Amino acid sequence: EVQLAESGGVSVQPGVSLRLSCGVSGNTFVSYSIHWVRQEEGKGLEWVSLINSDGSTALYTDSVKGRFTISRDNAKNTVYLHMNSLTSEDTALYYCARGFNRAYDYWGQGTQVTVSS
Repeated sequence: EVQLAESGGVSVQPGVSLRLSCGVSGNTFVSYSIHWVRQEEGKGLEWVSLINSDGSTALYTDSVKGRFTISRDNAKNTVYLHMNSLTSEDTALYYCARGFNRAYDYWGQGTQVTVSS
């Protein structure tokens, strides 16, 4: 069974950097894209970023372009989300999800990022 587990979420002040990790179990990690999706309290899901299976393509939602960088280490079955210049608008529960047929088939449990002064 495939399992995803996020880590790295903490409470930080505006302007700092943070790195989230998404560990994926199973031996099919290298075959799938991985997405980061976030949810602010009381709001819907917002897609943030994706990286394709071999790491050659990364896409971002407009609000994080230039500040966030997604990467993957296929040897460690891990995807990272490097977040710079954090603002209060980045406060959310961050999920990683495996991409499948233009949707997601497996999700992690989420990791909370809170940006506040």
